[in-house]
Amino acid sequence: MNSSLKITRKEKSKLIFEGIITVGLISLLYYAAFAILSRIVIAFPGVIRSLWIFGDAIISIQSNQVISITPFFAFVLLIIAGITVHWRLKRRYKQMQLNHVISELHYIAEGHYDHRITTDLNGDMKKVVDSIHVLVDSTVKAMEEERKIEQSKDELITNVSHDIRTPLTSVIGYLGLIEEGSYRDEEEVLKYTHTAYEKAKQMKVLVEDLFEYTRVRQTTTPLNLTEFDMVQLLEQLAADFELEAEKKHMQIEVICKQEAILMEADTEKIVRVFNNLLSNALNYGNDGQRVFIEAEKVGEEVVISVNNDGKSIPEQSLKQLFNRFYRVEESRSQETGGTGLGLAIAQSIVELHKGTIYAKSDEYLTQFILHFPLCQTKSKDQNVSRESKIKEQI
Repeated sequence: MNSSLKITRKEKSKLIFEGIITVGLISLLYYAAFAILSRIVIAFPGVIRSLWIFGDAIISIQSNQVISITPFFAFVLLIIAGITVHWRLKRRYKQMQLNHVISELHYIAEGHYDHRITTDLNGDMKKVVDSIHVLVDSTVKAMEEERKIEQSKDELITNVSHDIRTPLTSVIGYLGLIEEGSYRDEEEVLKYTHTAYEKAKQMKVLVEDLFEYTRVRQTTTPLNLTEFDMVQLLEQLAADFELEAEKKHMQIEVICKQEAILMEADTEKIVRVFNNLLSNALNYGNDGQRVFIEAEKVGEEVVISVNNDGKSIPEQSLKQLFNRFYRVEESRSQETGGTGLGLAIAQSIVELHKGTIYAKSDEYLTQFILHFPLCQTKSKDQNVSRESKIKEQI
């Protein structure tokens, strides 16, 4: 669609006709005023003396009749007529432009959201057009976000269905063999039931992870804040994973420059973050020999990195690590029973604490680096203070 707001030939003809009509009406108005003034002079001769001084400048009166108007007064009347014609034509021109804008809006409303009204308008009309563009842009953005949300929901359902269907098929299959008596002895029955049990536990882990993911993804999820020593918490976690690390022939340790780092957070959720990170480090970094956690207080935050010297993560995978259900190696994830939700849950919990998490990896070391503010209450007060200042300014 042509987005130009230039008037058409038909509209130009209308403007010319409008100008002619306006000039005609003004001429009739002037003629009527001149005739009325002449009749007043004839009907009331006494006004001749009172108009004489005024009349020297603008009108000529003789024998009690208005004979003519002076050039100066004619020029004034001409100026008034010109201003009137210009005002009416400008008003009608703006109406035509408005009709063009409305037509463009109908075109955009039909689904052409990329279309923009290009114009060299000035004043209020330009403000209106700019406001329309802002409204369309915000609407398109909202629609795009809604589309992404719907797509995300569809992907979530697809991924959950796929990950549940595989173990569920095994459970039904093995229980079906037992139901039909398709086994040789009791040992085979135990083997079938054990496999079904393990697959059922795998589904339970997926359901629990999915529940946790949807819960922590909500920004309104409450935090049970307590003050604790992060160094002590990390050392306890390392001790909890020590046996699992030994089974994989790996060492796990905590390295911290400070003896204690007091901070405020939801300890239950923080533990979940590091459980997920340490499990990943042991399961997917088992080509290495060491897992170590570094913690340091930097200003008003604590910086923690969970490191392992196992196989590096490909560059193209680093940016997708925190996407739900993403697995760097699908086959290895199936072996370890990973749901692909661990890192997504960790990221959501970190963000609930106003922190950040990201990953680095090279041939020597894979790092998951976390930044947490030391005081959550202070962060909230700062946000409230910012909002109050903004409201006062408004």
